[in-house]
Amino acid sequence: MINFLKSEQHSPQLHDPKQVDALYKYWRFHIMFTMYIGYAMFYFTRKSFNYAMPAMIADLGLDKADIGMMGTLFYLTYGFSKFFSGIVSDRSNPRFFMGLGLIMTGIINILFGFSSSVLMLTSLWVLNALFQGWGWPSCSKLLTTWYSRSERGFWWALWNTAHNIGGALIPLLVGFVTLHYSWRYGFIIPGIMAVTVGVFLCWRLRDKPVTLGLPTVGHWRKDRLELTQENEGLGLSRSQILKKYVLNNKYIWLLACSYVLVYIVRTAINDWGNLYLTEQHNYSLITANGALSLFEAGGFIGSLVAGWGSDKVFGGNRGPMNLIFSIGIFLSVAALWLMPVTGFVLQAACFFAIGFFVFGPQMLIGMAAAECSHKDSVGAATGFVGLFAYMGAALAGYPLALIMEQYHWNGFFTVISCAAAMVGLLLLPFLKAQSASTAEKSSRQGPDYLTAER
Repeated sequence: MINFLKSEQHSPQLHDPKQVDALYKYWRFHIMFTMYIGYAMFYFTRKSFNYAMPAMIADLGLDKADIGMMGTLFYLTYGFSKFFSGIVSDRSNPRFFMGLGLIMTGIINILFGFSSSVLMLTSLWVLNALFQGWGWPSCSKLLTTWYSRSERGFWWALWNTAHNIGGALIPLLVGFVTLHYSWRYGFIIPGIMAVTVGVFLCWRLRDKPVTLGLPTVGHWRKDRLELTQENEGLGLSRSQILKKYVLNNKYIWLLACSYVLVYIVRTAINDWGNLYLTEQHNYSLITANGALSLFEAGGFIGSLVAGWGSDKVFGGNRGPMNLIFSIGIFLSVAALWLMPVTGFVLQAACFFAIGFFVFGPQMLIGMAAAECSHKDSVGAATGFVGLFAYMGAALAGYPLALIMEQYHWNGFFTVISCAAAMVGLLLLPFLKAQSASTAEKSSRQGPDYLTAER
């Protein structure tokens, strides 16, 4: 690996408790703030395409097949990038890995704004997807090394709302710039912003606490569940860790399959929701988009509730909260589809509810993958399930469109309702996740006990 991207060496450990506490509190706040801004900016350089697309079609004479192919290639490349960059990020310094990824996506967006040919636009957008995959694994690594198991639900949920903030702000920015100037500036301006924020990430992020002379977060917070995971799989090589804790881990596979289904529902509602309201209920596009905007608002609140609840109500066990939210997805989708009385308020409330319940598992499944894996394979584990997530997103595009052509909106809702129900079934094994007492047993019986329990 390029030297400056490598994870830093451990520094001599500090022993003054007051100094350790002060440094931990300082860096935890600044790392969260920096990650939040950085990941929201990744959304700016990812979603700019969606909102500039109508103007691009009018200006360049592109057809929907060209746009569809660019979108499909982006999803597939982004999914694979999440996995492979996750493997690399486990050995890298997230400070530079995430920062460089954001800088590159910014440069590519700027070049995209100056391009016109279908071949060049497609090539640049696929390259953008490659560097977009550098953001998620880096954040996963930071969230699992700076925040411990018993509190991580809240902090991960707080960070996860960057999706919603970025998703809510980018249409406003791109829409304004495209309307008053050109779709090209809808890529160039977010690109310049991304390069600036990428430099900020390289300046303000840090590697693991031990690289600053701090104890691990499990020792600092005396978190038994965290200490159990930190002590698991000691002495294994990188390849052995990847094989045992990711590729051969049945719980990672269950989470990956669940992620496919969650992203089918999320992407289907997000991409097709306004078309459903305009076609089936004759709303104007502005009114339909107003109802759909509550999907992101619900997701913002749902992420926070899911993370807080899994910490405070279930003691760091993500399984019960995941199951509750998956049931909520099914019921809210069914309500939107089958409600006997329709009206803007009721349908907007359904979109809010679906967002609330979808973004809970969307956040918790990624976190559960990190916690079911090894501390040194967090990027690979979250990247692996992320690969499956974007396979689900791809299925909600062209394949779902074929079903709608044949079976119309009843086919659409049948598919996403079945997906929501299957999420709950796949997550049932996680109800018996480890508790604090299990952690104590595992510490006495050895690291393999924990894997058996999970």
